[in-house]
Order: sequence, then C-alpha cells, then structure tokens
Amino acid sequence: MTEQDHDFGEVRSRRPVSFLFTFKNISKDTILLQTVRTTCGCTAARYTEEPVPPGDTGEVNIEYDAEQNGSFRKKIRVFFDRQRKPEILWIEGEVN
Repeated sequence: MTEQDHDFGEVRSRRPVSFLFTFKNISKDTILLQTVRTTCGCTAARYTEEPVPPGDTGEVNIEYDAEQNGSFRKKIRVFFDRQRKPEILWIEGEVN
C-alpha cells in the first residue's frame, strides 16, 4: 500500500467523502485482493477485483458517510490471497 492512513480533516454530516488507496504488487506472483472488510455500515469499499500481475497496481476506494458529529477513526482490513494477515488501512476525521 502506498499510504495506509488518511485524514479527511473536517467533513460534513450526511455528505459522503471518499479516498482512493492504491497498492503495487511487489511480489513475483500475481496476487488477488479477496475482500475488504469495514467496521461499520457508514464505511463502504470498492476495490480491484481482477488479478494484479507483478509490478502492476490496484485500488481500494473507501467511502465514509457520517451520521454522527464528532471525531472518527475507522479500521479497514484488506485481504489478499497470498497473505495470512490482512493489510490495515485507517481513515479518520472530524464530523460537523
């Protein structure tokens, strides 16, 4: 992953914001992003579903739709087919 934390700063309630995380396959084998798990219904993920050959890049697009005011920090787990442990992404910010 090129970046694993993203701070949205101040966001408005009920106005979805999104961020595109990218990753590069640095292994010698083709990898497959199996699934992305978020910790709440306020966070949605779209991601590269095709196999990613060595040297190519893929994407994980995270959308956060806040309903409650205050600060937030959400964990996103990204599962690849050749790793036992997920990669962890974080989004955070302050909802007004």
